[in-house]
Amino acid sequence: QVQLVESGGGLVQAGGSLRLSCAASGRTFSNYIMGWFRQAPGKEREFVAAISWSGISTYYADSVKGRFTISRDNAKNTVYLQMNSLKPEDTAVYYCAVDGSGTSVFSRRSMRYEYWGQGTQVTVSS
Repeated sequence: QVQLVESGGGLVQAGGSLRLSCAASGRTFSNYIMGWFRQAPGKEREFVAAISWSGISTYYADSVKGRFTISRDNAKNTVYLQMNSLKPEDTAVYYCAVDGSGTSVFSRRSMRYEYWGQGTQVTVSS
């Protein structure tokens, strides 16, 4: 059974940092794009970042570019999201996901991602 478990969320003041982790189990995802999405109350789920299977290529939403860094450790079947210079508008539930298509082309579309974690809450106070 495939499981993605996020951790590392919490409450932080504006300007602070958090590091999210997403540990996968049940199968290895070292050959797949992995990504992070977020959903704020009353809003649609939105793309945050994605990383290629090798970790060499990354892709970011404009709203987080320069502040967030996605990385992965295939030996640990884990993907990370380092979030710096956090803003109140970053407040959301953050989800990790696996692009099950096997393609090397990044997508912002949540429909492309086959496996999802349960989410971790990030709250940024002003």
